Amino acid sequence: MAFEHDRDFVSAPIELMKLETRHLPGALKLSQEMAWPYRQEDWEFALMVGNGLVVERAGQVIGTAMSWNYGQSYASVGMIIVTGSAQGGGNGARLFDGLLEATHGRNLLLNSTEEGLALYKRRGFTAWGTVLQHQGSLAVAVTRSTRGDIRQATASDLAAIQVFDERATGMPRLPMVAALADVGNALVIERRGRIAGYAVARRFGRGYVVGPCAAESDHDARLLILAQLSKLHNQFVRIDVYAEDGLGDWLASLGLQRSGSATAMVKGQRPVAEGPAHMYALANQSFT
Repeated sequence: MAFEHDRDFVSAPIELMKLETRHLPGALKLSQEMAWPYRQEDWEFALMVGNGLVVERAGQVIGTAMSWNYGQSYASVGMIIVTGSAQGGGNGARLFDGLLEATHGRNLLLNSTEEGLALYKRRGFTAWGTVLQHQGSLAVAVTRSTRGDIRQATASDLAAIQVFDERATGMPRLPMVAALADVGNALVIERRGRIAGYAVARRFGRGYVVGPCAAESDHDARLLILAQLSKLHNQFVRIDVYAEDGLGDWLASLGLQRSGSATAMVKGQRPVAEGPAHMYALANQSFT
């Protein structure tokens, strides 16, 4: 009977549909199969701030893909997974083409694993940088700066943080930034009455993630990251940074070793930051 059940499952039609809350337990199983550290709560947050597609066979989720819109001109895509038994059958391409159709007209950003590069290049994406994943148990007791211009963010800071984030990314990410600040701990740099940088730390995966972190200089970014890490002693911490900014060796010196990398890619026009504002650490590799 088990053989007949397996045969029926394999012969069942594959359906492409919108990702809904009911699909999240199946999506979680896919990420666990890939050894991605997502929790159910992480999937719930991603769906709350974005949109997704699934491929389903006989009621079972066998693939996912998600997108997050930033205004009318930009979107990021990620969390693209196909279960091992369904790989090689065009399901990844089907999901991704569905994302391209859903985000039609927008410039698209993604961070690709080595396995995904060929698919994305065929769909018109080009590489522009590298994202380094650093993580580990924060055994080193980090001391935050005593500088008075780094402080806890308040609800009244949200609009200014959103404006700074848009300057740093070149994209209007108001709902995303509001959601991240709501679920995480946000710190800001305030100088002469204006927000000159911010960083969020929140629960994610095996522990905590520090990001996004946006600032006007490498020095300020490090101060913000240290301020967040000072609250996370003996916790598992992950930070994703751009290799081009040179923070990798410094993070490793704090005990957060490099554990992987991804290729930053764009289809269309890459957004341009305004002035000295710059994004140093990502909220995660899917959101950019």
